[in-house]
Amino acid sequence: MSGRDLIETQLAANATQEPVAGPWQAAVIGELVAIADEGSTPLVVFAGQPGTAALRARSVIDLHGAHIGRAVVLMFERADPARPIVMGVLRDARGWPRPEVPAPAQVEVDADGERLLVSARTQMVLRCGKASITLTRAGKVLIQGSYVLSRSTGVNRLKGGAVQIN
Repeated sequence: MSGRDLIETQLAANATQEPVAGPWQAAVIGELVAIADEGSTPLVVFAGQPGTAALRARSVIDLHGAHIGRAVVLMFERADPARPIVMGVLRDARGWPRPEVPAPAQVEVDADGERLLVSARTQMVLRCGKASITLTRAGKVLIQGSYVLSRSTGVNRLKGGAVQIN
């Protein structure tokens, strides 16, 4: 049997299958109740969902904290209501900003090819795994990691009002 014959056989078989019953064929409106796993997994609820707990979903859009509590458009992988996919966030009729949710913080970035300046109002964190560098508005610089190395080909100076080692 040729590849073309196999494709035609499969298409004919699919044409005779009845669609899955239920509202899962159309878009469903749900609510984003949380974002788990360090911001990578949306949790959603919707009318008629299997069980009472929020369901883990996948998403085709970037979701962030300001979206929590908002209505989302859901579709379902293979028409399975236990496998929701967030297709989008519905806009509020009042537009932005919503009074109960503060606007996302603004971060200023200035790049001219010679220098990169990133500014934030209260705190900036650069994180990779268990390592982080935190800059605070009060002037603190916090460097954390399981292994920290400071190396210099010239002078490596520690200077402060007080210097504590261990």
